[in-house]
Amino acid sequence: MTILNHTLGFPRIGLHRELKKALERYWAGDSTQAALLATGRELRARHWQQQKEAGVDLLPVGDFAWYDHVLTTSLMLGNVPERHQNPAGTIDLDTLFRLGRGRAPSGEPVAAAEMTKWFNTNYHYLVPEFSRDQTFKLSWTQLLDEVDEALALGHNIKPVLLGPVTYLWLGKVKGAPFERLSLLTAILPVYQQLLAELAKRGIEWVQIDEPALALELPQAWRDAFQPAYDALQGHCRLLLTTYFDSIGQNLEVIRRLPVQGLHVDLVHGDDDIEQLHQQLPASWLLSLGVINGRNVWRTDLRHWFDRLQPLVARRQLLWIGSSCSLLHSPIDLSTETHLDEEVRSWLAFALQKCAELSLLSQALNRNEAASLDAWSAPVRARAHSRRVHNAAVTQRLQAITPEQSTRQSAWPVRSRLQHQRLRLPAWPATTIGSFPQTTEIRRLRLDFKQGRLDSSHYRTGIAEHIRQAIREQERLGLDVLVHGEAERNDMVEYFGEHLEGFAFTRNGWVQSYGSRCVKPPVIIGDVSRPAPITVEWARYAQSLTNRPVKGMLTGPVTILCWSFPREDVPRETLAKQIALALRDEVADLQEAGIGIIQIDEPALREGLPLHHSAWAGYLNWAVEAFRLTAGVARDETQIHTHMCYCEFSDIMAAIAALDADVITIETARSDMDLLASFEHFDYPNEIGPGVYDIHSPNIPSVGEIEALLLKAAKRIPEARLWVNPDCGLKTRGWTETRQALANMVQAAKNLRGERV
Repeated sequence: MTILNHTLGFPRIGLHRELKKALERYWAGDSTQAALLATGRELRARHWQQQKEAGVDLLPVGDFAWYDHVLTTSLMLGNVPERHQNPAGTIDLDTLFRLGRGRAPSGEPVAAAEMTKWFNTNYHYLVPEFSRDQTFKLSWTQLLDEVDEALALGHNIKPVLLGPVTYLWLGKVKGAPFERLSLLTAILPVYQQLLAELAKRGIEWVQIDEPALALELPQAWRDAFQPAYDALQGHCRLLLTTYFDSIGQNLEVIRRLPVQGLHVDLVHGDDDIEQLHQQLPASWLLSLGVINGRNVWRTDLRHWFDRLQPLVARRQLLWIGSSCSLLHSPIDLSTETHLDEEVRSWLAFALQKCAELSLLSQALNRNEAASLDAWSAPVRARAHSRRVHNAAVTQRLQAITPEQSTRQSAWPVRSRLQHQRLRLPAWPATTIGSFPQTTEIRRLRLDFKQGRLDSSHYRTGIAEHIRQAIREQERLGLDVLVHGEAERNDMVEYFGEHLEGFAFTRNGWVQSYGSRCVKPPVIIGDVSRPAPITVEWARYAQSLTNRPVKGMLTGPVTILCWSFPREDVPRETLAKQIALALRDEVADLQEAGIGIIQIDEPALREGLPLHHSAWAGYLNWAVEAFRLTAGVARDETQIHTHMCYCEFSDIMAAIAALDADVITIETARSDMDLLASFEHFDYPNEIGPGVYDIHSPNIPSVGEIEALLLKAAKRIPEARLWVNPDCGLKTRGWTETRQALANMVQAAKNLRGERV
């Protein structure tokens, strides 16, 4: 028996973000669709060849997406909402972009589809919309086209397909309520047709992803897998693929399915290998995800050899793979030549993870582990590195008291003092923090970083952009201003650059959604704050206006979730280290006269464990980390927080427990439907529901914004409502930003007039 290795998917964007740039050129009208398609073909061919050369035996095909793989599946099934359709009912690439961003080079602008997080990652997917009477048909053959591409290039491939039950689980009912699971029988013929086409092409194995099996599912959803896979058998061999957590709670369901193999994530799950071997049919392929697809640390291959070797002679079919798709990893560590050699020796990006799979599979096939020792040595040496451990941070953690996580007074007392200090109007209008990151701003930062601009000229340039942002906001009539964040490359990376315990890459980009890419910092050691981070620019911005200016911080849980974290200490420990560092920043902003401090926690819901039974433990320390950050604020200092798209109903008690004075949330894409969570929970503090979707270039009218605010007022008392966009404005241009904010402010003024 030969153990094969495979990846579950590979990054799409390209080492130098070629896909991002090609998409944005096409959207802007500066490139043709033919040029965009050519970029996609070039990237796919390059990535297949790179994986092959790194030693991967079976290459994934179908992991490429122009915007998001769930959206690709929707098009495959012909599931396109009427507002996004072409007049003739055809589906093309611009249909996909209208769904994803509300606008494409052809067709009319419309509301984009709702977007939310892919399980507990920072990747976003487009939420499928379902109606009771809709039909499905094979309408988008991207997977088949790419299989043909890969086969023509001579590759040994494994097509990747999002499974039907998980697809339905991820969707949302629009219109009259019904049980979306009832649509299963309608979508299965499309899957059957697709699998039949793959079989015609000689495909042996299909990776069919059902990550919903890592959840603690309702019984009706557990029961749905049997009829689904009864219908799908008989074409290709199916590798049922799970990831992000253990699947023991659904193992009885899985072992009865007519599939030929199972992939489990042994990195993020605690499934017992011996139990899996004993309980799964002996004829099944068992694929073990042992290389972490979601982090950048080098794998201790000797550890995995010792765990897996006893199974090798006893399992007829055994593969090893990445824990999940490598989509969540940067592409190539070899370009990070600026990194310190010791730090670099601890890391592995996507291509290095492919090489790890090859090294481990070869060692297992030869039953010889000595070849792995050199690779694993830096991992083991890291445990003793002075870069990792800081005794002062440990001592401060041990000295935390409950009083540090509690504001001086309850919210009613704080609210009265804050209103006296700030004297804001009804329906106060503000933004979430960032303003457009123009070419001039990006060039200014780059020139300074690369030494072409000295500190004095850089600071003068940043100060001028802040001055312009304040002037624009005053002209627009906003009530609470921001400094615009011209000095910040990213809301997490910027803070990491000013904290001890972080390392940074130059090309460590990962996709967040569409063409949006982020470059997460790497937490390599204990975290502390050597000096104030945001105080100088916040104080400067406040000096330019009589209106309140918010201090802007990224919260501890979000910095943790949107970094590549250490794996040698609990996440709770890292969150509290970061919280103590940010607590010092809150204290310094307050002393500098900043009366409103926003501590963004868009990743709070994202960080939830997939198993509901583990939620309470996570939420307890996540809430404590936020409260530890904000607890130093005086009563008259107003603390805001911001959260991105998520199911708020899941965590309403935890949101309330944060005890933020004002929470702003993304609600525009859902037409304020996300506020339904607040109907059944008496949220005590103030709320700013987002009134326009900043992820789309579409500009909302005054009437549309007013309608959303009045809809919100049916669920939240008017006296506690704020007016703001869904999120920060860094990805937008100034022309659309001015018009959208002018409409937003006018809507707020109109509503104030109705109250006179």
